[in-house]
Amino acid sequence: MTLATQPRSIGTLDDAIARLSTEDAQLFHRFYRVIVTEGELRTPPSMRLWVEKQFGSVEAVESQKIVRVTNRITLDDVLFNALRSQRPIQMRDGARLMEMIETQHPNDPLRQPLEGTPEDMFGRLQGKHSVTAANIAKLDSLSSLVVFENYNPLEFNREQVVDYITLGWSWAQKAHSYDPSAVYYFFLWNCLWNCLWKAGASLLHGHAQMLLGRDMHYGKVECLRRDALRYQADYGASSFDDLFEVHRALGLAFEKDGVRIIASLTPVKEKETLILAEPFDPELPYKVYDVLSCFRDHLGVASFNITLYQGPVGPVKEDWSGFPNIVHLLDRGDPTSQTADMGSMEIYAASVVASDPFHVARALHEVVR
Repeated sequence: MTLATQPRSIGTLDDAIARLSTEDAQLFHRFYRVIVTEGELRTPPSMRLWVEKQFGSVEAVESQKIVRVTNRITLDDVLFNALRSQRPIQMRDGARLMEMIETQHPNDPLRQPLEGTPEDMFGRLQGKHSVTAANIAKLDSLSSLVVFENYNPLEFNREQVVDYITLGWSWAQKAHSYDPSAVYYFFLWNCLWNCLWKAGASLLHGHAQMLLGRDMHYGKVECLRRDALRYQADYGASSFDDLFEVHRALGLAFEKDGVRIIASLTPVKEKETLILAEPFDPELPYKVYDVLSCFRDHLGVASFNITLYQGPVGPVKEDWSGFPNIVHLLDRGDPTSQTADMGSMEIYAASVVASDPFHVARALHEVVR
């Protein structure tokens, strides 16, 4: 596929689509529907100075371009406001964030995981920078933690992130050996929470969680598998390959060391990035670190969610052929703010996103090795 001239922002997506080659445009429209509308309002004189300071001009507020992108295959649906995506990003108070993290340190229940956490019935697994622990309040019957050596969840390096993900994979194999009926692996890392409200973890000390389910994969993963099979039947092609090509044609995706990285056109929330790799590809954890370090060090992300989708670790009846490992990473906003970033729209209708995937893609291109 040919590479289109990259748009400066999501607000010019319709122009970029118009410049795609015929082949690229056909594939784009197979995947996506784009609706561009104008949101209009009147600004009272009493607000003009504030509006000009906040958004640059009154005209920009009184006529706002709304870009709605819908994935026709999965029905992921996102509303982008070009005005919101172009707002200057205010720097968070990093000193306050570190102070809030350290305030919780004396009460850290994971400080001594060998003494302070339960273990799985098949024992613990030890990594170089982490150790497993049974989840005391289980999400599923096989539900455990990777407890990081670092208390501060924002202090991680390449070797540590690789260790966390690799130890999770080892746990999945061990748990499957313990219970062969459990085959559906799911990995998640929620950073930060406790006094910081944002990502949904119940402990501040750095940790990830693993689940191994039975009978059917967790609903959203199973839904994606079925969507992929329907796409294969309808078009004779891999939905994952074509999704990557659509994004690459717009400058939103690239490949490094056999791993594919996508700044999503239909993000669940801010800056969502997808990483696609072959099952258990040893290069995948390194690329997760690269993207995560870009989030932290270049995009100002301090609260995030990471999940890993993959096919079953043992034999099953349903068809998982062609299903890659898929890592989702996204920004959950300023952890020092009590403002929620998930509401009724995201839960019941469509995501509302302020970040620009083209800005995310440019940062990823510069950082990922």
